[in-house]
Amino acid sequence: MGSPVLVGIDIGTTTTKAAVFDESGKQLASALVRYAIRRPRPGWAEQDPSDWWHATEAALRQISQIVRLVTVRAVGVVSQVNTHAFIDRHLRPVAPAIVWQDQRCAAIACSLNQRFDPNVRQRIWGSPFTIDSSYLVSRAAWLAYNNQAAWDTTAWVVSPKDYVISRLTGTVATDAPSSIGLVDPTGMHYLPVIDELLPGTLHRLPPLARPDATVGRVAPAAAAATGLSAGVPVVVGTMDAWGNLHGSAAVTPGDAILVAGTSEIAAIVSDRTHPTVGVITFPPYDGLIVHAGPTQAGGDALRWWVETRGTTFDDVLAEAATAPPGAGGVVFAPHLLGERAPLWDPLVRASFLGVSSDTTSADLARAVLEGVAFSDRELFEAVERAAGVPVTSVALSGGGAQSDLWSQIRADVVGRSLNRLRVRDSAVLGAALLGAVGSGVFPTLADATADAVHIDQVFEPDPHRAARYRGLYDAYRGAYQALKPIHATLDQWRATAP
Repeated sequence: MGSPVLVGIDIGTTTTKAAVFDESGKQLASALVRYAIRRPRPGWAEQDPSDWWHATEAALRQISQIVRLVTVRAVGVVSQVNTHAFIDRHLRPVAPAIVWQDQRCAAIACSLNQRFDPNVRQRIWGSPFTIDSSYLVSRAAWLAYNNQAAWDTTAWVVSPKDYVISRLTGTVATDAPSSIGLVDPTGMHYLPVIDELLPGTLHRLPPLARPDATVGRVAPAAAAATGLSAGVPVVVGTMDAWGNLHGSAAVTPGDAILVAGTSEIAAIVSDRTHPTVGVITFPPYDGLIVHAGPTQAGGDALRWWVETRGTTFDDVLAEAATAPPGAGGVVFAPHLLGERAPLWDPLVRASFLGVSSDTTSADLARAVLEGVAFSDRELFEAVERAAGVPVTSVALSGGGAQSDLWSQIRADVVGRSLNRLRVRDSAVLGAALLGAVGSGVFPTLADATADAVHIDQVFEPDPHRAARYRGLYDAYRGAYQALKPIHATLDQWRATAP
């Protein structure tokens, strides 16, 4: 089996995934542990940070039954982003973590956002940044206003990977890419405006470091719990989108990724920027600028449909395969919990359009898959405008990429060749490669990805289907604008419903 040298961990929205790789990117063992999202009220989404740590422990223990973790050279961790945990100085959670899907802070975010005109936004953030309900300061303000005791005992506001790393090493730190809207254009310092928005927030933010910097070493207690050796270096890590970039070999201008996960992530590497509303433009990192955006529901839309139908993922995908492209003219908008990039609209909700008495359950199943692909295209178009460089390749990864049907639908709708990666969990591989660079196994990420990232299958867009989808995509875009006032009315109704 070779010598396992690298461990990558991805703290996702519904699962923690861990894997061991050799230097060629060959996956030697992997494990996945699930946990719940609690939704105690409409629009809320919470997790217990302890679940992330226990899942990490369990995943590593499972792997240790297959390979000897004593030979591991380094550990890298990435995670979901804009999920915020509030922990005290003893690294104990003081409140449930607020997940990126959560919309409880919409009113607070709107109030904070209205403080800035476009010119001021450009000066502070270097882009037309939008403060939304997933912004850290929005969440911190909500906690301070609604649970002052918890806020007073909060020593750190951290991401899931920061929390897990603190449990591994006893040290708290974070990286600039994960600190969305919090750091200056250099990526080296937090923005002073944070304390203007909510006094007392800045000193609760972790120290900043490079994603490949060693934050600490596995502590003896963590070693006993996980099967790792005490003293193994652990790097700072980064957000899942950047982990996916690294695990997809997107390291030069024009490289692009599409991650089919719980949400969809599109990102393009560039050497320039064209400020574009709805797109997140990260501070330069090693001379490169990443333009990206996450949607609110990708695989989560399929999960919802599977649970609504009371069936399985395999059955829904098989049923969708029997429906014609275009699903008989049915269009699905996958905005089950509002939408993030590029719309940033917490009020919009999902809908089926064009349903008739001839519509079958197979049509509806396929419409769900196509609706997610439409959201991919909308996001990709915005990200391309921001990047301002021709896209040379699109690497496809994530759990949703397991389906050949869905991968082909995405290629047809987006109109690009999609290179599906051999390691679908590219964020896990990317985390491991960050550890490899931080520990000196490879001198640079470019060297690491050249050896470790491989393409499994290429999905080319079919010209006829792509042409047919263009009309439905126009309907998808037009429906959002047409229904926007209706969604606002429904939100008001929900707010006053008993």
